[in-house]
Amino acid sequence: MADRLEREAELRSDAMEESVAWLRGLLLEGGCGAASVGRVIDLGSGPGVSTAALAHGFPQAETVAVDGAAGLLERARARAAREGLADRVTAVRADLPEGLDGLGAADLVWTSHVVHHLGDQQAALGALAGTLTPGGVLAVREGGLPLRFLPRDIGLGRPGLQARLDAANEEWFGEMRDDLPDAVRTVEDWPAMLAAAGLTPTGSRTFVTELRAPLGETAREHLVAYASRAREALADRLAKDDVDTLDALLDDASPHSLRTRPDVFLLVGATVHTGMKRAA
Repeated sequence: MADRLEREAELRSDAMEESVAWLRGLLLEGGCGAASVGRVIDLGSGPGVSTAALAHGFPQAETVAVDGAAGLLERARARAAREGLADRVTAVRADLPEGLDGLGAADLVWTSHVVHHLGDQQAALGALAGTLTPGGVLAVREGGLPLRFLPRDIGLGRPGLQARLDAANEEWFGEMRDDLPDAVRTVEDWPAMLAAAGLTPTGSRTFVTELRAPLGETAREHLVAYASRAREALADRLAKDDVDTLDALLDDASPHSLRTRPDVFLLVGATVHTGMKRAA
């Protein structure tokens, strides 16, 4: 899993850097945020690709990678050392949501696809808002545009496979949310949720990653891993012909293999929602 997470984050690193540049504008260059950024928290840092991007974007700040997996935090530390950031990047292991109260104050809290894994999303946003210094920003990356990597009609099975994968994944996601401890159903209007957490919404932006065909080996490996996980997790929710199509896409000996098809691309968008704590 660690290899997969790191590879995916590296493929989408340009979008992350664009996100950081936007956050710099909100916090420093727009004149309405904090006077300076001294501490940044990357909540759910994984292997540290986002942590390093935040540390580069805010060179005066201590950047804290927070994750529940010790192995991923080791990767974050190693990346920080490789990129000359070891003196400004620290790593903290914390289980969520219990560990939210122990994060300490920060001028910027960044969290990507973490809040939707917590039963009470609104309570989590409230806790994160409580860590902000006056003028600080909470940036929550949730939602966006689903991954696309093949034409609608791929010459195999019924056209529209990815739309049906989306539908099956939404059904799985809803059940996952329902099964979380202390799950609370919330209208996922993220700007309104940030406002309910006591913050002033400061905008939402979608950052797109587009890698055009023909793809290189690294991107193809990422898509093979994505399709393999979809095959494993969603097979019981898909019609047999769609499962057969996935099997063909994952078969290296097939002319439809994702590793060799010339029409494979990667297109995905991630939306970042921001809210600012009112200055004292």
